[in-house]
Amino acid sequence: MTSPASAPFDDSRLPPGVEPPTGADPEHIGHYRVVGRIGAGGMGAVYAGLAPDNGCAAVKVVHAHFADNPDFRARFAREVAMVARVRAACAPAFLGADTRADTPWLATEYVPGLTLRQHVRRHGPLTGGVLLALAVGLAEALAAIHGAGVVHR
Repeated sequence: MTSPASAPFDDSRLPPGVEPPTGADPEHIGHYRVVGRIGAGGMGAVYAGLAPDNGCAAVKVVHAHFADNPDFRARFAREVAMVARVRAACAPAFLGADTRADTPWLATEYVPGLTLRQHVRRHGPLTGGVLLALAVGLAEALAAIHGAGVVHR
């Protein structure tokens, strides 16, 4: 019998916006099994990962060329320390990190759903109670993030 952590992942279950992993993507990051790519940017990539208990996480990994830079590692370690302090109902929970790994990473709670851009494209502009709920949630999250000393750019 195959354990859930080593079973092949059913790509049809990937949430919107998550691409199946490619041969270039890591199979594991820390104790997370990579099941898809959420996105990438100038500093790194974000993957959907499954923990051994099958909990889902968004795992941010820095690009390898930054991992060799001591100044970058120090900045990333400060980011991790700040993210770990954020406590908010409307912000993903910090799950863990390894800033000393060959390729540093941090994991937060995975929040399924469409991006705001995807939602607006499919359903049109937010109005009424939906818009108000988004604004209240964003304000609550930003207050908690700023309260922890994080400046989100």
